[in-house]
Amino acid sequence: GLLDESTGQLAEPDTKLTKFHGIYQQDDRDLREERKKQGLEKAFSFMVRVRVPGGVATPAQWLAMDSISDVTANGTLKLTTRQAFQFHGVVKRNLKKNIQLINKSLLDTLAACGDVNRNIMCNPNRHQSDLHKQVNDFATKLSAHLLPKTSAYREIWLDEKLVKGEAVVDHEPLYGPTYLPRKFKIVVAVPPNNDVDVFAHDLGYIAITNNDGTLAGFNVTVGGGMGMTHGNKKTYPRLADIIAFCTPEQAIETGEKVMLVQRDFGDRMNRKHARLKYTIDDRSIEWFKTEVQSRLPFQLEEPRPFKFADNADRYGWTQGQDKLWHYCCYIENGRVKDSPSEPHKTGLREIAKIHHGEFRLTPNQHLIVANIKESEKARIQGLLEKYKLDKLNYTGAMLNSMACVAFPTCGLAMAESERYLPSLVNKFEATLEEIGLRDDAITIRMTGCPNGCARPYVAEIAFVGKAFGAYNVYLGGGHHGERLNKLYKESLTEPEIVAELTPMIRRYAAERHDGEFFGDFVIRVGIIKATRAGKDFHDLS
Repeated sequence: GLLDESTGQLAEPDTKLTKFHGIYQQDDRDLREERKKQGLEKAFSFMVRVRVPGGVATPAQWLAMDSISDVTANGTLKLTTRQAFQFHGVVKRNLKKNIQLINKSLLDTLAACGDVNRNIMCNPNRHQSDLHKQVNDFATKLSAHLLPKTSAYREIWLDEKLVKGEAVVDHEPLYGPTYLPRKFKIVVAVPPNNDVDVFAHDLGYIAITNNDGTLAGFNVTVGGGMGMTHGNKKTYPRLADIIAFCTPEQAIETGEKVMLVQRDFGDRMNRKHARLKYTIDDRSIEWFKTEVQSRLPFQLEEPRPFKFADNADRYGWTQGQDKLWHYCCYIENGRVKDSPSEPHKTGLREIAKIHHGEFRLTPNQHLIVANIKESEKARIQGLLEKYKLDKLNYTGAMLNSMACVAFPTCGLAMAESERYLPSLVNKFEATLEEIGLRDDAITIRMTGCPNGCARPYVAEIAFVGKAFGAYNVYLGGGHHGERLNKLYKESLTEPEIVAELTPMIRRYAAERHDGEFFGDFVIRVGIIKATRAGKDFHDLS
C-alpha cells in the first residue's frame, strides 16, 4: 500500500493497522467538494501522533519535531489535549520518512492511537520539582510497561528484517492476540492542580504526598470517559470513581490489573459500548474493585484525602523548589505556527537552540519552557519578547479555552472547532470587560463532534458540534474538573449562542459582585449556583 503511487490513500484494512502505529488516514475536507466536481480522489494525507509520556521533551527533540513538521508535514506542529505532538498533512510518500525521523529523535508513534493504552499524561508540576520528577518517572515507567511488544512497527517503518525462523505472529504478554476492546487512557494528577482532568479518563492516579512533600502513593480512579454519540442515550460521558489508594511500588501492577480486567470483560461486540465506563456501569463499581483486588498480591488501601483547586495552566514565570525557572507560553489551541504578528514557531526553535532544560506540553495544549537557570533567564526572556511568546494579555476566558482540531482534517468533525473557538470567545470579551470579569478563569471548550477530545463535558461552558455552524451547548461543569456539565440547548448557531449566554454571564457577574456571595460560581442550565460560607445554595434563581 505504501508503494502504490496511483493513489494517495491506503486500503481500508491497512488503516486498521496504522491506527495502532499512531497514524490516521484523513483528507482535506476544505477541498473535498471541489475535487469531487473535478473527478479527483480526495486530497488524502495522514495525521501522525507522537507518544510523549508525561509530555516532557528535550530541546533536541523539540528541534526534531519542528524540522519534521516542515520536511514531511504541513509546516505546523500541534500540541494535543493529551500532551502529545501531532503532525498533519503528511502525504503518503512522506509517511515512512516521517516515522523514521521521529524515531531518530528517540520518540515514537507506537500505541499513540488504537485499542491499547495511549499516551500517559502527567501534571507538569513546576513548583514541587522533586515531586514532579517522581510522578513523571512513574508515568514513563508505566508507559513502557504497558507498551505493545509487537515487532511489526519496526519491520514496517524502520526496515527491521525478520530473523530467520522467527514467528510471524507477535507475542503480546499483556494484550494477547486481540488487544483491548477500545482505547485506554491513563493520567497522573498532582493536587491542587487537576489540569489532566483525572476524572475524565479510564484510569487515573492522584498523587498523595507525605507531610514533607514526598510521594506517599496514589489514589486510583477508574471508569472516566468523554465520548458519546448524538441521539444515542446509551452512550454518555462519565466521571471516574475513586476506588483505592496504592503505594508507589504497587502503582504499576495496580494499573496493569485494571487494564487487564477491561481486556477480559469489556464489550467486544459493540464499539460504542466498549470503553471501561460501560464495563463498570454494566457490572457495578463494587464488582470491578473486587475483580481488580483478586488479581493483586497485595491489599489496596482506602483512598486518602486530597483537594483540587482548578484545572487550568499557570502562565508566565514560576520558580520551583530547586530554584530553576519555568515559563508557560499561551499557544492558541495548541497550534505551533508562524504568523506575521506572532512568529511562535520560529521563536520556539530559537529558544530550543540555546535551552538546556525541558519542554513540557501541558494538558491544556500550551507549552512550558522548563528548568531554566537563573543565569539563562534573561536570555530566554529576550527571545520570548522578540517572538511574541510573552503575550499573555488575553481574557481569562480565552486563556482557559480549548478546542480539538476538527476541520479541515478530522474525518469525524461535524462543525468547526480549532479554527472557530477564538472568534466565538471574542464575541463575549467586551461584555466580560464591562462587567468586571476580564480576568476570571471561565473554562470554555469546543469540539467538532461528540467524541470529546477537548474534554468538553467537564467544562463550565462547552460547545459540541452538531452540524456545520450549529452546536449543542452544555453548562455547569466544575471548575476543578470534578462535575459533569449538562445539555442546555441543542443546535444553536452563533447569534443564538451569543443571545443565550450574554445575559447569563451578566447575571453571574451580578450575583458575584453583590457582596452576599463569594467563591466558586458556576452557571448551570440558566441557574447560578453559589457556595456561601456554612450553607449550600442550590437552584439559586
